[in-house]
Amino acid sequence: QVQLVESGGGLVQAGGSLRLSCTASGRTSSMYALGWFRQAPGKEREFQAAISWILGSTTYGNSVKGRFTISRDNAKNTMYLQMTSLKPEDTAIYYCAAGQNLQNLIDGKVGYWGQGTQVTVSS
Repeated sequence: QVQLVESGGGLVQAGGSLRLSCTASGRTSSMYALGWFRQAPGKEREFQAAISWILGSTTYGNSVKGRFTISRDNAKNTMYLQMTSLKPEDTAIYYCAAGQNLQNLIDGKVGYWGQGTQVTVSS
């Protein structure tokens, strides 16, 4: 089992920045990729970004390319999502996810989910 705990959400004005964190515990040796999804009210959960835990390879969804940056600190078992130039349409619950590889996360094949953290962007 892997436990994922997100933090860093909150309220920010449009154009502002936030950094989300996701700390993993438990059987972290079984983690190969971590990623971020978001779910806005009335919408499906959507892939945002993912990072390979060992190599650090990254991939992004089209809606956040150039604005969001994913990174990780292996020593702290923590992944980050630096969000800049935030827009009201970025408002959602952001979820941390762990999976077998980057493609699985892109395809929504997630092994473990965090509980989510709310991000609200005001106009």
